[in-house]
Amino acid sequence: MTGEALSRFNPVLAAFFATLFTWGVTALGAGLVFFFKNMNRKLLDLMLGFAAGVMTAASFWSLLLPSIDLAQDMGMIKWLPPLIGFLAGGVFLRLADRILPHLHLGLEKTDAEGPPTTWKKSILLVMAITLHNIPEGLAVGVAFGAVGAGIPSASMAAAVALAVGIGLQNFPEGAAVSVPLRREGMSRFKAFAFGQASGLVEPIAGVLGALLVTSIRPVLPFALAFAAGAMIYVVVEEVIPESQNSGNSDIATIGAMVGFAVMMTLDVALS
Repeated sequence: MTGEALSRFNPVLAAFFATLFTWGVTALGAGLVFFFKNMNRKLLDLMLGFAAGVMTAASFWSLLLPSIDLAQDMGMIKWLPPLIGFLAGGVFLRLADRILPHLHLGLEKTDAEGPPTTWKKSILLVMAITLHNIPEGLAVGVAFGAVGAGIPSASMAAAVALAVGIGLQNFPEGAAVSVPLRREGMSRFKAFAFGQASGLVEPIAGVLGALLVTSIRPVLPFALAFAAGAMIYVVVEEVIPESQNSGNSDIATIGAMVGFAVMMTLDVALS
């Protein structure tokens, strides 16, 4: 991006519109409930595997690698900010798991995690997906914030590729919330409302991430790695196990390989 173009670029606004897109794809996935009351489990596991692959690739190419390069460019020990940020992202999600009541997909309400609550199963399901979407929105916001801060290793194409990749993997998440709720007797419209609501946090997290890194530039390598650590925590703790627990491990693994390849190609080709 040229200096003149950079001076006109508003990273916070760009992050907002990019995360509106990712939320919109969540809503599209949730919209499947208007056409299906049940969803083929093999297809769902394939899509969840795809989501895991996208998130894993995005964590490295769009977040960790720029964090390492940026730490070196800023005269820091090049491995230290990525290490601290990455581990902090995982710790943040672990603490959120303990503080916020939530229920992973495919489980009964008695299996809910976090403190005891009287919340309905539908609310607990939405809370679980919302926890996923916080690091995803943050990642997109940080990526656009890095472009706005004029970081040499950050590019508009890479930030857009990250938003596209996050959007692609949001589609199955929206469907994974709305379709089971419809199967349990909830109306189509209400199930759709709950499914898309899980993505509403992404624009908020995206704007906050962009504001943070443009206001406090030295925090950027830590923020990039933080988002990566949080996403990897979600992938390992929930997305991969969820895709594998119905006996479709081979299909889910193929989905993960394809998702990783798609996100890697987007990031490298558009950078």
